[in-house]
This record gives sequence, C-alpha cells and structure tokens, in this order.
Amino acid sequence: MEKQTQTLNAPDIENGKTHFGFKQVDAQDKESMVADVFHNVAAKYDIMNDVMSLGIHRIWKRFTIDSAGARKGQQVLDLAGGTGDLTAKFSRIVGPTGRVTLSDINPSMLEVGKDKLRDMGLVQNIDYVEANAEELPFPDNQFDIVTMAFGLRNVTNKSKALASIYRVLKPGGRLLVLEFSKPTSEGLSKIYDAYSFHLLPKMGKLVANDEESYRYLAESIRMHPDQETLKSMMEDVGFENTTYTNMTGGIVALHKGYKF
Repeated sequence: MEKQTQTLNAPDIENGKTHFGFKQVDAQDKESMVADVFHNVAAKYDIMNDVMSLGIHRIWKRFTIDSAGARKGQQVLDLAGGTGDLTAKFSRIVGPTGRVTLSDINPSMLEVGKDKLRDMGLVQNIDYVEANAEELPFPDNQFDIVTMAFGLRNVTNKSKALASIYRVLKPGGRLLVLEFSKPTSEGLSKIYDAYSFHLLPKMGKLVANDEESYRYLAESIRMHPDQETLKSMMEDVGFENTTYTNMTGGIVALHKGYKF
C-alpha cells in the first residue's frame, strides 16, 4: 500500500478532518481518540518501548539529553513526557536550583510517570502538569529548554503546538523534538514497514494485550511530517538555526531549533 511506505505531508486539518493513523476523522474527535490509545497502553508503555526498539530508545533519549545542553538552575519542560524518562535525567542535571515540568495531555501516562519518578526518589524539583501542547498553560518566556519525545505526531494541530512551545520558551531557549521520521534508504524503509505493520501489532497484543493501539501507533508514524517538512514547520512559527539529526537510518530524527 502506497501510504505505508511514505510519510504523507498533508496539512494536519483540512475541511474539518484530520488523520487518526490512516483513517480520516473529525478533527474535534482526534484528541479523545488518541487519549483512549494512551489510556490503554500507559501501564505497559515502558516495557513496550524496550521491546519495540530493542532498547535503542534509551540511546535516542540519551542523545536528546546531551544535545539539550541543560545546566544547573535552568527551567525545563518535558512536553508529552509520558512516563518521565527525560524528566528523570533533567532533574539530576538542573539540580535543586532548577525545575523540570513533566507535562502530558494524558492523565494515565502522567500518573505512571509520577509514580515512577517518586519511586526513584526524584521529588524535589519536578512539577506535574496535565496540558494540551496546542494551548500550554504557562507564561510567556518561562523555559530555557522544551523537549518533546515521541509526542508531536499525536497532536491534532502540530503547527499550533509548535507556536505554543515557541511562546513559552525564553529568548535564547531551544526546542528539541525527538520523533519517528522517514528512513533514508528504500531498503530500510521496506524492512521497517514489514516490522511496523506485521510484527509490532502482534507484539502489542502479546505484551500489552492491545493490538489496535499499536497498529495506530505504527500508522501515526507514517502520517507524521518527514524531516525537511518538520524543519520548515518549526521555522514557520519563528524558530531559527533549525537543524535535524537522523538516527538509526532516519527511523528517528532529532530536530532542534532556537528562539532568539
């Protein structure tokens, strides 16, 4: 199927419709549909991340942390931060004089993250905020760094979310978007398609007893903008010095942009 082997760069919303995986749905319904997916997967989310990526997601996240250049005393927003992998690292880096805000639109994911971080003894410098990335409830110019790992593709209006992130960043602040992207070779793309559409849903059923949610997640990756398109979208809302780094052959890309 053509749309399984290409990232489609169509607008997020057109004539009141948007995509939910490969399906066309009313734009107003997507948020609740995505919420249902993540309510379903929250409890097994960390286990499935390790299973799906063979643990490589930890390397991708480590590279994101290193690229962020966080320092003691800074304010960091881990947006769509889910179960708090990046928040845990940032909490230790910024120290007691800094703050990390773990924010997610999904209360189930946020609760799992909160429990995990508290079990790790990380309680002093972390705030938890349930929020929609398109309408962030923070003041202008609050954060030194915003990260968004594997969350942007689930947002209904990505450009609106990027503009909202730009607003809450301080001048000189930076955004890092870690997201699945478009493989750089046709051979890898074919292998990745076979894995995503045949093995991944079956793994979801076996480990999390949820085949359909993982089918949606695979489809949502294909509908996400490719590397150059996302770079342009960031620039359109004001980000400068925007770059991206492909990892694992472009299966994942880290986009970085600055607010000046």
